[in-house]
Amino acid sequence: MTLGSLWRCAMVAGLAWAISAPAAAAQATAPSNPGANAGAATTATAPASITSNAGNAGAPAKSGATPASAAPTQDKGDTTSKPKRPTVRPSGVRNSLNPETLPGGGIQLQGVPGGSLPWSIVILLTGLTLIPSLLLCVTPFARLLIVFHFLRQALGLQTTPSNQTLIGLSLILTFFLMQPVGTQIYNDAVVPMQAGQITTTEALQRGEVPMRKFMEHYVRDKDVALFVDLAKEPRPATLDDVSMRVLLPAYIVSELKAGFQIGTVLFLPFLIVDMVVASITTSVGMLQLPPVVISTPLKLLLFLMVDGWHLLIGSLMRSFS
Repeated sequence: MTLGSLWRCAMVAGLAWAISAPAAAAQATAPSNPGANAGAATTATAPASITSNAGNAGAPAKSGATPASAAPTQDKGDTTSKPKRPTVRPSGVRNSLNPETLPGGGIQLQGVPGGSLPWSIVILLTGLTLIPSLLLCVTPFARLLIVFHFLRQALGLQTTPSNQTLIGLSLILTFFLMQPVGTQIYNDAVVPMQAGQITTTEALQRGEVPMRKFMEHYVRDKDVALFVDLAKEPRPATLDDVSMRVLLPAYIVSELKAGFQIGTVLFLPFLIVDMVVASITTSVGMLQLPPVVISTPLKLLLFLMVDGWHLLIGSLMRSFS
């Protein structure tokens, strides 16, 4: 390779470096604004084009000459560099997905001071799981259901009426008996709490009074004395001084005893029918015939002739008067 070829290669490499170096420097130091980047890039390439023209033609550049694309590009960068207007959200619009926009960090329940909606839902769902137990402990449901099951066994029927029918009948009669108590609790406790006049604790204390009066009327003193002794509490002067810890178990035990007493009395007439039928079939030698086959229709006829449902439910309702 001759000296002239080496000189030409060096000149080409120098020109290439002169063109690429300013553009790379301008791109590294350019601001984030796209318009400014465009203006800077155009300005940076201007000397390269002038140098290229000078090296190519060798003619002197005219004084005052300015590249045509430099000024418009710089103006375009100025127009795009204007600050953006902030997005203003109307004051009436509230972000429902952000809990911080809600007053107090949550939705306040009426009548429950200081309680947010999630905790109130947890407490409510927990209370719903305890409703069946409370229904058995503070209402006549247990006594009614026990009597109806005794009646089905006394009639010799296994699945008629079904369990759902007996439970539904017991629930309806329980609602009939507890409706005055529920109305009093609603008027004395629930309505003031919803109006914000009393707190939840005061509402519970007011709702406890009608329930105590109902349970105290049917609880036995013997059962109360038993649980007072088991709880190691001082002997109360009256039933009004008994705590709910003692009154609740004493009431459910009293209801179980009353239900078994009524069921036993109800069972005796049908037991007599079974005994008479069994003795007759045995005396005539009908040993292969089960006595229940004959006694069941006779017991049903006896129950229908005396209008058993009317008498039974009427007696149960009068026992709670």
